Amino acid sequence: MISFQHLYKTYSGNVQALRNIDLEIEQGEFVFLTGPSGAGKTTLFKMISAFDKPTSGQIEVVGYNLNQITPHRIPYFRRKIGVIFQDFKLLPEKTVFENVALPLEVRFEKKTSIAKKVTEILDQVGLRNKADQFPEMLSGGEQQRTAIARALIHQPGVLVADEPTGNLDPDLSEEIMDLLERVCAQGTTVFVATHDHDLVRRRRKRTIHIQDGNLVSDTGRPL
Repeated sequence: MISFQHLYKTYSGNVQALRNIDLEIEQGEFVFLTGPSGAGKTTLFKMISAFDKPTSGQIEVVGYNLNQITPHRIPYFRRKIGVIFQDFKLLPEKTVFENVALPLEVRFEKKTSIAKKVTEILDQVGLRNKADQFPEMLSGGEQQRTAIARALIHQPGVLVADEPTGNLDPDLSEEIMDLLERVCAQGTTVFVATHDHDLVRRRRKRTIHIQDGNLVSDTGRPL
């Protein structure tokens, strides 16, 4: 589902963001990515979502070789993955319903199909009664659940979450993680970057730790 082979990423000035990353994540796994600021977590996620390319090495995600992917194919690839950001990245001028519907609208799906799918996913994340509200009217947890619904609306094989609980209090963080675990239980691969080591310890999932661009540990991997 996600495969890195001898992956390196070097930026200008000989800044090595990733060094010789070998990593395999299977379909349906729930994996945490930990490491200090500047360790390479965001760079790794940029690779997975085709926002950046490696300097050398191989990367494959949901059957796509991202070394060879053309700009024309990238939108099709991104329909296979979902991305959640720490700062939500919701469009303030659009309602919850409209934010979640956006990925389907850009694919020119029929309005009846969009309405059905959006209603179903809002039910799943507990936001059906907030469908007509704008982001500024929502709590932080509700905004993050809206972002998760938007990421899930096209039923991705992989869900990548970059610090999804970074701006939330502990109770809301647990609520979001419960939701992500339910998503994983339905067969989606979930890969979560976090600084919250207490949360990682409580959840007892496979945890990959990187530091200075190096993969330094991989614990809790299923046999």
